[in-house]
Amino acid sequence: MADLVEFELVSPERLVKSVSVDMVVIPCAEGDIGVLPGHTPLIGTVRPGVVDIHVDDKVSESLFVSGGFVEVTAERCTLLAEEALLVSDLKADEAQARLAAATTALEKATTELDKTNLGFEIKIAEGMLEALGMSSAAH
Repeated sequence: MADLVEFELVSPERLVKSVSVDMVVIPCAEGDIGVLPGHTPLIGTVRPGVVDIHVDDKVSESLFVSGGFVEVTAERCTLLAEEALLVSDLKADEAQARLAAATTALEKATTELDKTNLGFEIKIAEGMLEALGMSSAAH
């Protein structure tokens, strides 16, 4: 049996996923990272995007995360995400509506905090559309 890495995906509400995997690919701020057994320890920032879970040398599951943090050790990868759902559960109309609402709100925002939060909300919606193979250029 090949070595495996323990992967846990945790949201504020619950433990979303806890599974032994061959590899997990995480969308980090500086680029995607592939975590294999024996990985060098690191802590990183996760950007909105798709987490691919690899079992038996193929992607067994893809999950969308809105961002968060990841901690990697030689044996474990723990991802803390504000929001996580199966890519298959994403809905294009909901992502487009989320993008439109955030874009409209950003145009009216007056504080830097609101602008920052809405900018992040836009990135989440754009990440959802990208996960669905769609462009957000129309907005």
